[in-house]
Amino acid sequence: MTPPRRGRLVALEGIDGAGKSTLASALVRVAGRRGIRSVARREPADPTLGRLAQEAGRRDPWTGAVYFTVDRFLARPALERDLARYPLVITDRSFYSTLAYQGSALGPARVRRIEELSRRATRVPDRVVLLDLEPVEAMRRLGQRGRGRGPLERRRTLERVARRYRSMARRDDWLVLDARRPTQELVEAIWADLGHRRLTRSRRYRRARAEERT
Repeated sequence: MTPPRRGRLVALEGIDGAGKSTLASALVRVAGRRGIRSVARREPADPTLGRLAQEAGRRDPWTGAVYFTVDRFLARPALERDLARYPLVITDRSFYSTLAYQGSALGPARVRRIEELSRRATRVPDRVVLLDLEPVEAMRRLGQRGRGRGPLERRRTLERVARRYRSMARRDDWLVLDARRPTQELVEAIWADLGHRRLTRSRRYRRARAEERT
C-alpha cells in the first residue's frame, strides 16, 4: 500500500526583526500564483503558552523551553493535518528557535535533552532557512514597530542567539540568506532551493496549463 503523500515543511528561522512573518506570507502568495497549495503557520500556536514561555524564558531558560515544547506537542495534530492537505507548509519558527533562544542560555546536556524532546514532540522541518541579521539592525527594526519590547528583545540576548543560530546552520547545512535583501529576492532564493517542480501543483493550475497548450 502506497503511503499518503506528505507535504514539505519549511521552517523560517532568525532573530526577532529578521522578517520571518513577512517572508512567510510572501512565499504563500508566490506558491499560489504558481499553482501550489500552501499554508503558513506560526509559533507559538497557543498565545497563553507562548506568553508563559516568554516570561519564564528570561529568568529560567529551561522552563521557557519546556513551555514551548509543550506548545509544539499540542499543535502537532493540526500540523499533521496541514502536511496531509498542503504540498507546502511554511512555519514561522520551529523547535530550532527554542534551541537558539533558550538553548543558548543552557548547558550542553540540557540543550541535548530539549532537542531530543522537541524531535519527539513535533515534526522535524524538511528544510530550514536562516534569515541572518546583525543584532544592531534587528534592534533598529524592532524600534520601528511602535510597541514595547518583548522579554527577549534585547541586544545582548540577540547577539547570543544569533551566534547559536549560525552555529546550528553550519552544523545542519541550512539555507542561510541575508535578511537585508528585498523580500522578492529572498522568495526567489528559497524557491530555487526548494526545487518547485517537486511540489504538487493544484488541479486547477494543471487544468489551466493544459488548456493553454491546446
